[in-house]
Amino acid sequence: MQTDILGAPYLQRVIDLPDDDQGKVVATLVSRRAPGDSRRAVLYLHGFTDYFFQTHLADFFVTRGYDFYALDLRKYGRSLLAHQTPNFTRSMDEYFPELDEAARIIREEDGHDTMVVAAHSTGGLISALWAHARADAGLVDGLLLNSPFFDINAPWIMRRPAVSAVGSLAQRAPYRVIPLKLPGLYGRSLHRDHDGEWDYRVDWKPVSGFPVRVAWLKAIRSGQRRLHAGLDLKVPVFVGCSTASYRQRQWSELAHEADAVLNVDHIVRWAPALGRDVTLARIEGGKHDLTLSRRPARDRFFAESDRWLQTRLH
Repeated sequence: MQTDILGAPYLQRVIDLPDDDQGKVVATLVSRRAPGDSRRAVLYLHGFTDYFFQTHLADFFVTRGYDFYALDLRKYGRSLLAHQTPNFTRSMDEYFPELDEAARIIREEDGHDTMVVAAHSTGGLISALWAHARADAGLVDGLLLNSPFFDINAPWIMRRPAVSAVGSLAQRAPYRVIPLKLPGLYGRSLHRDHDGEWDYRVDWKPVSGFPVRVAWLKAIRSGQRRLHAGLDLKVPVFVGCSTASYRQRQWSELAHEADAVLNVDHIVRWAPALGRDVTLARIEGGKHDLTLSRRPARDRFFAESDRWLQTRLH
């Protein structure tokens, strides 16, 4: 354990994982304790082109008596090593070992009886699949999902042939970059050096994102198909998303008031596939990461999250 890059009271612990085709692999567990002796914990999981930096999110949980943990997955943020391809994976299941170890630390070493997983975007997809795979172990007591990545933001007629082509290419050239022209409007709306209010490391979270690679896209689509087939989670689930998607390719102040990454109608459509106890909250004025929305949208998201925690986790 050592002091995290965020400074005290945040600590970090490096989790060593088996080497892969690029060499050494690690994940990083960040933690911050709530006042007093808590038996409840939350594990936060970031999205794609992302890492944990949202200290106000930790504030929200610790003031409610939850010890806070955040996991920077392999090849993301604190866990990204010089020899690695950022954010690369061949399967959502590749992340399960660090989630297993984080859960073991939280429950066995640190003695927590309750563990809620709070996750954003791609982290929402990963955590739902992991919670389903580990259902018999009883590791997760609830899922709080912030704009989860349940489908590709493109028309169906474009998605199907593109993904079919990617599937065969992923076997031959997994690291090949898909030539997408992303405008970077979401990142522009966030970072304080542009039109946003937040400060974070742009080498770990570039304004225009990291390149999308064919094996990663195949892994995402495979995970999404599993979710679409139905997961039947037995724990309560909260799903939050904006009321609108931002569909323009040019910058506008309206990018501050909508999800500029995903189609929010997809999130609403697939939320019921998670299980029988799903609470959906639409946040007017919410961005893709609802916690990074402008006020009062982010306050509404935290209020809805608090209501769910009070009613479904107590």
